[in-house]
Amino acid sequence: MSWNPALDPDCPKGDAVDAIETVIVPRARDIGGFEVRRALPAPKRQMVGPFIFFDQMGPAEFLIGKGIDVRPHPHIGLATVTYLLQGKIHHRDSLGTDQWISRGAVNLMTAGHGITHSERADGDYINTPHSLFGIQTWMALPKEHEDRDAAFVHAPKEDLPVLDGKGKSVRLILGDAYGETAPVATASETFYLDAVLESGAKIPMPDNHEDRGAYVLQGQVIVAGQSFDAGQMMIFRPGDRISLTAGPQGARLILLGGATLEGSRYIWWNFVASSRDRIDAAKEAWRAGDWAHGRFKLPPGDEDEFIPLPER
Repeated sequence: MSWNPALDPDCPKGDAVDAIETVIVPRARDIGGFEVRRALPAPKRQMVGPFIFFDQMGPAEFLIGKGIDVRPHPHIGLATVTYLLQGKIHHRDSLGTDQWISRGAVNLMTAGHGITHSERADGDYINTPHSLFGIQTWMALPKEHEDRDAAFVHAPKEDLPVLDGKGKSVRLILGDAYGETAPVATASETFYLDAVLESGAKIPMPDNHEDRGAYVLQGQVIVAGQSFDAGQMMIFRPGDRISLTAGPQGARLILLGGATLEGSRYIWWNFVASSRDRIDAAKEAWRAGDWAHGRFKLPPGDEDEFIPLPER
């Protein structure tokens, strides 16, 4: 843990409400016993930097025998980031990774040309009451990385930089911000932060990245005289000096962004790509189900079932 003076000196203040380019109110949906709120992609914004998908999972409480249970499914052209505030998830993938994802750790799975994974609460864990609360994001890969080999990297909570300022504590999940760099490398320039603010505390948005957004996870924040509640994402104009102030009950924020990619991306089911042809090829490979010789393989230890290709 380190104190960071960049979080303390006179925070810049937005001078008008139009400092906010877009406000996104996530769509809520139930996925088998708990609620997910999806902020990205949205009708007004596909990406913030490389981030093309942003889901808030929970908070949810599960009884004995219940929990998240996502069967093996494929990805291409993206990197997934799972960051938990409560609970844990058992991750298995076609690389042979067998990793419990726990609170505060970073888990970056890069799909590249193709990977298959499952996410479950199983074993002894599902035999106890438990909770789940977290964020799952996808980062679209630059074109030069779309066909790279798949990879998985885990960094425990203790390895992530924590920056303390007046009334605030900020954990750097990925990328670089406020002069610090996270230990897990990404395919493109980015920042991804978990910021906890006391009542009235201020935090400036990182100013060394082109595209920047903030999601209110808990509490309330004030930006340029306008209040934003939990479950809202604000996206800011490039180059503007922006400060966020926590409301009376404090706030917890996810700050994210980075360099924009070369262009928009196609998204179909779990596939992200720079062309429709890449999506179509992945569809056919998953439909074929040639786990022994094909493009996709099932995770070792979780090969008895999988999610079939959707009809559309």
